[in-house]
Amino acid sequence: MKSALALLKKDFSSEIRTRYAINSLGMFIVVTVSVILFSIGNEKINEYLTGGLFWVVVFFTSMSGLSRAFVSEEERGTALTLQLLAKPESIYSGKFLFNVALVFSMNLIIAVLFSLLFEMFLFKNLLLFVFAFIVGNVGVAASSTIIAAIIAKAGSKGTLYPVLAFPILLPLILTLIELTKQAMDGNTVSDSSVELAVLFCYDVIMISAAYLLFDFIWKD
Repeated sequence: MKSALALLKKDFSSEIRTRYAINSLGMFIVVTVSVILFSIGNEKINEYLTGGLFWVVVFFTSMSGLSRAFVSEEERGTALTLQLLAKPESIYSGKFLFNVALVFSMNLIIAVLFSLLFEMFLFKNLLLFVFAFIVGNVGVAASSTIIAAIIAKAGSKGTLYPVLAFPILLPLILTLIELTKQAMDGNTVSDSSVELAVLFCYDVIMISAAYLLFDFIWKD
């Protein structure tokens, strides 16, 4: 854990200096939300469509900024140094924690913007949405981190990342859209137990698989 926290601190320091992920994510959020607003115009959209658009923006924003978790190490030539200084599970933990912080920050901004700009983005059961939001963000970060490790040494990183991420993240996004709809309808947590179980199992499977496979992915 000490090595993971040290790597997390290094990534934060590097991001503060370069602001690559922050700038790209921030610009993508502003542009995407603006395009949605201009496309809708004065038309009224229902709450279900608003909830779906929210997670679509989250998905594509993740595609634009989370792929650099390991790509940046390859570009700077520090990947070999990390292999020598830290265990594979510590490296994954540090990158995973960094992506969790990045995903939560990004999605909180998107949620605030949607709350301010879309009057139908309302929830009768806010607790259900908050739970789905937290568990969903962890799933996005876990999936994005291991996919970033897979494509780090590839030649066409920009093309390969969304190709791999789409089928892996699609079940998560569809479940989150359904839970958001149920939260807007005011369903109780017990009513949404199946979707919540799917969401929780997705996170457990992705994190477990990442820790089991990362050693082979990282060294090869």
